Amino acid sequence: MRRLIKILTSRLLIVAPLVILQLAFFIALFMQVVFATSILPLVYCLAAVFVIYIINRDEDPAYIIAWVVIVLAIPTLGIPLYLLAGNRHVPSKLSNGTIRVNKAMNGLLKTDPSVQDACEKVEPALRNIMYYGAATNGFPVYRNTESTYYKSGEEWIADYLEELKKAKHFIFMEFFIIDYGTLWNEVLDILKQKASQGVEVKIVYDDFGSITLPQHYDKKLRDIGIEAYRFNHVRPAFIVQMNNRDHRKITVIDNNVAFTGGVNLADEYANRITRFGYWKDSAVKIKGEAVWSFTVMFMGMFSYCRHKDADALDYQKYKLAPEKVNDGGFYQPFSDTPTDSESICLNLHLDIINHAKHYVYIDTPYLIPTHSVIQSLCVAAKSGVDVRILTPHIPDKKAVFQITRGNYLKLLKAGVRIYEYTPGFNHAKNFVSDDSIALVGSVNMDYRSYFLHFENGVLQYHTPEIARIKQDFLSSIEASQEISLIEEEKKPLIVKLVRDVLNLFIPLV
Repeated sequence: MRRLIKILTSRLLIVAPLVILQLAFFIALFMQVVFATSILPLVYCLAAVFVIYIINRDEDPAYIIAWVVIVLAIPTLGIPLYLLAGNRHVPSKLSNGTIRVNKAMNGLLKTDPSVQDACEKVEPALRNIMYYGAATNGFPVYRNTESTYYKSGEEWIADYLEELKKAKHFIFMEFFIIDYGTLWNEVLDILKQKASQGVEVKIVYDDFGSITLPQHYDKKLRDIGIEAYRFNHVRPAFIVQMNNRDHRKITVIDNNVAFTGGVNLADEYANRITRFGYWKDSAVKIKGEAVWSFTVMFMGMFSYCRHKDADALDYQKYKLAPEKVNDGGFYQPFSDTPTDSESICLNLHLDIINHAKHYVYIDTPYLIPTHSVIQSLCVAAKSGVDVRILTPHIPDKKAVFQITRGNYLKLLKAGVRIYEYTPGFNHAKNFVSDDSIALVGSVNMDYRSYFLHFENGVLQYHTPEIARIKQDFLSSIEASQEISLIEEEKKPLIVKLVRDVLNLFIPLV
């Protein structure tokens, strides 16, 4: 009820109807022109041209098939929909702006060859994963770092608040969701105090994810000494740019401590309110040299959102000497944007699956993987790798949940074991494999995270916390229901048909 009241009193109540009306008007106008001018045969020819174009794009086969079906079956609807949302074209303002700040980051992140060599000697099999991130995408591998893994929002928030209180120089925060509640109130009280003490406090939040906040909440924060900006302002218009969201979760304190994971700054993430049963989530704290990558990641996004004097920002100013720590492992923070030529998050997921020898355990709130990921999971399971996936039992989006369940059968037939977290909603986004590598971050196993969102995370190689990430997964599946292949095969035909139809809308999910 509390959440419903927030939505009913938020900008969403104005923006959503206007967007729907504009879409309906655009489609109605297109159809009226088609039928009034008797150019329907031309539309079908145009649909054929679109199909040829779609098939020849370098895209996931499932994505291609879905759009081909929509465009051919209902061209008067499919063509305008594809023009508006189908080609994943990032608008020039967003693309040019983020590319510009990415260029400003060039040279700031450098890999020490001796660290890569040391990591390769410890685990030669992980060389390719590490090399992909470092050499191809410029994400250094670090030593002299340590981490703490949090298996719930409750664990995370207690430590998070304490670290914020220790800040002496700066606090950087970037979140998909900030929402009114006791959690945000506690964080904000600390930020106000720190800002009054001369600590630089900078915040970036996604305007759609935080749509329950007032429209100019960032200005209110600036008025009290917190330099805050909204990413990709929500507009009451059906435009492609609204598709690209900042889904990252980053906090950096004095270039010494960084947090990331699935948690946002809202009460449900620490189970202070109940939504969809118990909210299972995860996060990780990084200390030491690897924090510099998070500092640079944040400053890149911040400089884009700030616009004014963005080129004058001095990144090196924030490269403070971190605390000297070393847990013996290796760390590789990474980020991904829809404006680059690489689907970095997708490729990292594939790398971990394809390199697994004994097991790969996956936490994800949405199981809507690409064709390539499904094939890799199936091949790994058929090759004797223990592949297990934990999804929610209580969904936050029912239609999306049915698409998730629609992917179970093929995976189960290949030997993948799937569990649903019966206490509630599993929002964790973790990979752990062979006691040697783990990934914790903001990345879901779905098309939005792979292709449309700004995402981030951290890879760990041979760190002590990998054992805790693995144990958390095993403990979670003990409280979960394993999905039976026999039961899935017995699902009523109508259920299978509904899931098949919903799968056609994967491009729009």
